[in-house]
Amino acid sequence: MLTLEVEKRDTKGAKAAELLRRRVLPGVVYGAHQPATPLSISAVAFDKVLREAGEATIVSLNGLGAPLPTLIHSVDLDPITNAPRHVDFYAVTKGEKVEVAIPLEFVGESPAVEQGANLVKVLYELEVEADPMNLPHVITVDLSLLAVIGDKIHAKDLVLPEGVLLTIPPEEVVALVQEIVEEKEEAVPADIASIEVEKKGKEEEAGAVAGAVEAPREEKEKK
Repeated sequence: MLTLEVEKRDTKGAKAAELLRRRVLPGVVYGAHQPATPLSISAVAFDKVLREAGEATIVSLNGLGAPLPTLIHSVDLDPITNAPRHVDFYAVTKGEKVEVAIPLEFVGESPAVEQGANLVKVLYELEVEADPMNLPHVITVDLSLLAVIGDKIHAKDLVLPEGVLLTIPPEEVVALVQEIVEEKEEAVPADIASIEVEKKGKEEEAGAVAGAVEAPREEKEKK
C-alpha cells in the first residue's frame, strides 16, 4: 500500500497561492465516517504517489493519528502549468464497497490489425464496484481476441479480480476492429463538364449578339 505524509492545515493560516509557492499542496480528506479535514502535503511527494496510484489505488495517509486508507478522489490542475493545485482524498472503510473507474491496459496484438484492419479503442477506463482493499491498479484488455474485421471486446469479456463487479452494461464495447475505408476524390462527370462548356459558349454568343444590336442604335443616335 502506498503511503503519504500529510499534516492538518490551519485554514486561517497561509493561503493556497502561498503554499504552492513553497511546494506545499493544499488538500482535504473526507468520507462516510471521516469529517472533512484540511491537509497540507508535499507537492513533490504527492506527484510521485499520483504517478504510481492514479485514482484507483489505496493511499494511506500518515500524520492524522492512525494511518487512514483513502482514494485520490479528485485533483484540481492549474490550467496553464497542469500542475496539481488542490487534492481531495476520500477515506474508505474496509468492507464498504466503493465505485471507481479503473484504467484499462491494452496488451497483445490483434490478428485483424496485423492484416490491415483499424483498431478502435472505445473505453480507456472501466467503472466497477468493489471493496476498496481489493481494487486492481489496472484491468487488462487482451487485443488478441480481435481476430477478424467486425470483432468486438465487450465489458463482459474482461477478466475481473474476485469481488470486483461491473457498474456499466456488460454489452458495453471496449474495443473493436473495422475495415479501413480510403477516401476517394470525386471525379467530375463528363456530361457536367460538357454542359459547362456549352453554357459558356452560349454566354459568349449572347454577348456578341447584344453588341451587334447596340452598334446600329449608336449610329442612329449620332445622326
